[in-house]
Amino acid sequence: MVASGFDGVERRGLMFVLSSPSGAGKTTLSRMLLEREPGLKMSVSATTRPMRPGEVDGSDYFFVDKPKFEAMVAQGELLEWATVFDNLYGTPRAPVEAALSAGQDVLFDIDWQGTQQLHQKASVDVVRVFILPPSAADLEKRLHTRAQDSDEVIRGRMSRATHELSHWAEYDYIVVNQNVDDAFAEVQSILKAERLKRERRTGLTEFVRKLQRQLEK
Repeated sequence: MVASGFDGVERRGLMFVLSSPSGAGKTTLSRMLLEREPGLKMSVSATTRPMRPGEVDGSDYFFVDKPKFEAMVAQGELLEWATVFDNLYGTPRAPVEAALSAGQDVLFDIDWQGTQQLHQKASVDVVRVFILPPSAADLEKRLHTRAQDSDEVIRGRMSRATHELSHWAEYDYIVVNQNVDDAFAEVQSILKAERLKRERRTGLTEFVRKLQRQLEK
């Protein structure tokens, strides 16, 4: 466990989930969090999609074939998994559970399907944040600016965004990413507040009792 500044009071790690339609900015916000927040590590997902230029196996994703992925599902090795654009994505269980037990926070860049599964299995450890674009036009502009996808793929992402947005109310927090610095400040504030929640701080009961005994003398 990671100490939090009081004698005997430590903290269990949390799972910090950022979700959004493609192009709304969750990847940028995730990168900023990892750069500026100590004690936060990125969850590395397993996926069946092809590796993109510049990606590193085991760092960006664990790239596996479909039979391997299906075996991981069958053996209960994944905390969550989902099909996205005909590819499979999932979160290996063991490294996440080890991090939480050590007081390490884990950042997730997953969609609503994965978030639902994560929350069902470990709701007390999960904090869910949904990132919204300021408008549909802004979202489409960002997708074109990335220049990663064809017009056909972008149309598919825009269509899928409508369905993704229908799940906004399942999240604990909503952040509108009109300005990335303002959105980051909001996301960072959420993380800091959640870290201080009473139920995450082990040893707090004994600390308070000790304080009471001292006051009674």
